[in-house]
Amino acid sequence: MTRPDISFAVQHLSQFMHAPKKSHYDAALHVVSYIKGQPGLGLLMSSKKTRKINAFCDADWASCSLSRRSVTGFGIKFGESLISWRSKKQSTVSRSSAEAEYRSMATIVAELVWLQGLLQELGASVELLMELYCDNKAGMQIASN
Repeated sequence: MTRPDISFAVQHLSQFMHAPKKSHYDAALHVVSYIKGQPGLGLLMSSKKTRKINAFCDADWASCSLSRRSVTGFGIKFGESLISWRSKKQSTVSRSSAEAEYRSMATIVAELVWLQGLLQELGASVELLMELYCDNKAGMQIASN
């Protein structure tokens, strides 16, 4: 079973695997408790015939208190079904929220190009026009130039 609802928590906890403290262990137990309390959540594929891909991305600017790196999060839906997602710390420090959001968009566009090729190779009919949703106007203006 795949659980996109815990991807941010897992991403955050995984950075402390080399030297975990009791607080990290307690947080991991909290995630396990959440999973046990929500057994019906997971991925579901819709039976509706749709060819549209919608992507949603966001960035949490300088959210890591140790490295000041931002976190990228995204989800990609094929029709009504979530088929790809990620929560990952960005590889460099962004100087603004706009830069963090733009990096997030660049990450998801690379994933979309790969995913489109994979779906076509698997024989899925995919619209060439994909929609990307982002909540930062400055990042969208950078991308459109």
